[in-house]
Amino acid sequence: MSLEPLGESISNIEVTNISTHGVWLLARDRELFLSYDDFPWFRDASIRKILNVEELTPGHFYWPDLDVDLGTESIEHPERFPLKAKETPNRGASGVLLSRSSREINPCDSKG
Repeated sequence: MSLEPLGESISNIEVTNISTHGVWLLARDRELFLSYDDFPWFRDASIRKILNVEELTPGHFYWPDLDVDLGTESIEHPERFPLKAKETPNRGASGVLLSRSSREINPCDSKG
């Protein structure tokens, strides 16, 4: 009888560093950097919320506590996905709803 796990590990993602400049993510032997300037949803988030990340499909990351959904391409080339911000009532401490203009990315649901 073998105690070897079957299949491939689905937990191939890890937040390796959180600094004053941004978040480093290690996914499938690739290190990705998410600067707070390009990804402001992480700037004031708790460490627990940042560490709670899932890779839904290869290269598609989701932070359920932050309702942030990002793909590898948008992380590597944020200039291709400009931010849009608008003031909204009752949106937590910041009061700002942020989104990117891409079907790939849905950082926060527009519903209350």
